[in-house]
Formats: sequence, structure tokens, C-alpha cells
Amino acid sequence: MSSRIPERNANTPSQLWSLVPAEKRDEYLSGKKKDVVPVLDLLPLGYSKVLGKGRIPEIPLVVRARWFSKEAERKITEAGGVVELVA
Repeated sequence: MSSRIPERNANTPSQLWSLVPAEKRDEYLSGKKKDVVPVLDLLPLGYSKVLGKGRIPEIPLVVRARWFSKEAERKITEAGGVVELVA
């Protein structure tokens, strides 16, 4: 039996956009909103990690989480986004 306590679900870059409300997501993805970027604070949503599997659109996104894999950080920043570590 493992004594390790599993963390709440991890998130991947390809899943990040699913956390943006649908009407806002469509505005960002269609290019209607270019002057602001969405900010995703994952802790209140029950996520603490972002792993690097998957792809994201080339649209900037600010993501706040406790932990990012190197690959997830690379993908988010290459799309023009920002990763913010939170306690």
C-alpha cells in the first residue's frame, strides 16, 4: 500500500482553454479580443499542477498554479503567455 497522497487532478496545456467560459473562449480564439488576455487561476478550480502534454493555440494566456512542468512552461510562454507560481 502506498503512503503517497495523490494530488488533485493535474491539467495539461490542451485542457487550459476548456476552463475559459465558452463565450469568452470563442472571442479570444476568433481574434475579436486582442487587447486583453485571459487569466486562469487554477487553485480555486481544484488544480495545482500543469503538465506538458498536449497543444495550445498561439494565443497568450496567463496561468497561475503551484507547479508547472518544464514542457508546460515552454508551451505557454512560446504562445506568448505567462506562468505564475502561487503558494
